[in-house]
Amino acid sequence: MAGMIGGSTAERELASLSPWTNPAPVITAGERAHRLDRARELMGRMGADALLVGAGASLRYFTGVAWGATERLVAMLLPVVGDPIFICPAFELGSFEASLAVPAADIRLWQEDESPSALVADSLKGAKTLAIDPAMAFLFVERIRAAAPGVALVDGGPVVDGCRQIKSPAEIALMQQAMDMTLEVHRRAARILHEGIRASEVIRFIDQAHRALGASTGNTFCAVQFGRSTAFPHGLPQDDVLRDGDLVLVDTGTLVDGYHSDITRTYAFGEVGDEVRRIWDIEKEAQGAAFAAVRPGEPCEAVDYAARAVLERAGLGPDYRLPGLPHRTGHGIGLSIHEPAYLVRGDTTPLAPGMCFSNEPMIVVPDRFGVRLEDHFYVTETGAAWFTQPQPAIDDLG
Repeated sequence: MAGMIGGSTAERELASLSPWTNPAPVITAGERAHRLDRARELMGRMGADALLVGAGASLRYFTGVAWGATERLVAMLLPVVGDPIFICPAFELGSFEASLAVPAADIRLWQEDESPSALVADSLKGAKTLAIDPAMAFLFVERIRAAAPGVALVDGGPVVDGCRQIKSPAEIALMQQAMDMTLEVHRRAARILHEGIRASEVIRFIDQAHRALGASTGNTFCAVQFGRSTAFPHGLPQDDVLRDGDLVLVDTGTLVDGYHSDITRTYAFGEVGDEVRRIWDIEKEAQGAAFAAVRPGEPCEAVDYAARAVLERAGLGPDYRLPGLPHRTGHGIGLSIHEPAYLVRGDTTPLAPGMCFSNEPMIVVPDRFGVRLEDHFYVTETGAAWFTQPQPAIDDLG
């Protein structure tokens, strides 16, 4: 029954699911302290006196504060020497303190009629160079630049990405749980398919199944595509209806303590033609070649080249031409679903143990069908290790 496509119902599958029995531990205070120390080390290497990190995934990474960015500045100012300073709207203090997972001896507040940029400038204490979170909104950067004209603002990417790109064993464990949960949901979703089911029904089931396994957010995203819609990497604005002989593409993920899963499966509902099967087999070979190309020290782009070489030998492409692969082979993943580095030509970032990536060299046959197989791996000392085992066959989810 493991790889079955069709033959069950949503009610039956949901009834047999229960919360995850062995959840991964959350990130500890000790690990967050290590992250701050690592950031200070990287700041020292680039000559920055302080780092400013705004609300979003990076603030969560360093402090545990899962706070979405808005027009109100919420931030951490980390000096290269000394404790972090937190900038927060005064009326949000209670919520902010309840979210912090690191010691907070210095929280500086601003009222609605005051300038948080001026508060940042006043907090720099003679700093000459301020590294800025690369995800921070332009409006904040420019206001801080105006408020602190004597301070050079530089890209904080080498610090932020330098920390976040290398995942710890605890981070990998959280991602492993998220991936395992989503893979189980994929298997269950395939079982509920029947002719006439709508994509929206499958999306609703996938959300319910993630929640049944203990993912409180349900789906973070979900794409369900049938037939011709599979030829469009992110689908079409319509509610597909499944027909016998359709190709099915499902791409979905969830969160575990903020860490993402993101898995795609493409499979046949009924009988599909020989060309579809041939393209599916090429896709699987390309995914395998990308995985085999992973070696510490090799540039990220080498993985993309390996996948494209398979396609070109099969007469597809080259480059981004169709039929072929219209996008990069993969992306980094962690607290953000897409984050540096990227498996794409031009990204020469050296692969290093602890980096985590998607592996999804999709093949598109324009206006007819597409095949995407997406699993993730983490770089080891000798190569790569899968989070989830790739799909074994076009009519078997494994």
